Amino acid sequence: TKPNKFGGSSVINGEIDHFSSLAGEWWNSEGNFKILHKINPLRVTYIRNQICQHYNREITDLKSLKNLSIIDIGCGGGLICEPLARLGAEVIGIDGSKEAIKVASEHAELMSLNINYYNQLPEEFALKQTQFDVAISMEVVEHVSDVSVFLDSCNRLLKPGGLIISGTLNRSLKSLVLAKLLAEYVINWVPKGTHDWRKFLRPSEFAGHLRANNFMLSDLIGISFDPIDNEWSFSKDLKINYFVSAKKLH
Repeated sequence: TKPNKFGGSSVINGEIDHFSSLAGEWWNSEGNFKILHKINPLRVTYIRNQICQHYNREITDLKSLKNLSIIDIGCGGGLICEPLARLGAEVIGIDGSKEAIKVASEHAELMSLNINYYNQLPEEFALKQTQFDVAISMEVVEHVSDVSVFLDSCNRLLKPGGLIISGTLNRSLKSLVLAKLLAEYVINWVPKGTHDWRKFLRPSEFAGHLRANNFMLSDLIGISFDPIDNEWSFSKDLKINYFVSAKKLH
């Protein structure tokens, strides 16, 4: 992979291999990615609301993201790209997994959606010098080798004043027990070996990385699972999963 100004790459080959081996499962809501399917409506709601707030759009508008350019970094099978395209956005998805990109492209075609997918890493795609209104990276930052390299690439992919929206896992005792041990080894929410708890980022650490890469934090919110209702919802609890938005300064 081509280095960026840090002389590094955001990729961990083992991570790409892991997700490539699961690529056929992306659109199976009861398969290995069932947890993402459960969280996805909340993710898309958060993304839409943050973009509408940032760009002064009406969230009730069925095409609220019309004429906005969005890049989904680490798009996987396209679970976020498709709803955003339906809301009118011009969407590009990139991913290090060739297999995931193939699945995403075929599914978008099946759904008659015009989404362009590329098997590239953000530091490679940034060399094209194309800039977007919004960059999205959901459940990606905990899988990269160097957060600064990754966020520098995200910064270069955004127009000045653009918005980055991300979601990740906090490095806490609660997340070790619930998001790693319980989710992977007891209730099989995600395949074993999906996460390395040591790579989870505390919100304060993520905010520091964002500041160091020319971003200003604009929103931070937790999400929690209610086992009684079997539903995910926004929460003040940041101990496990959280979403973050930040504006590119210049």
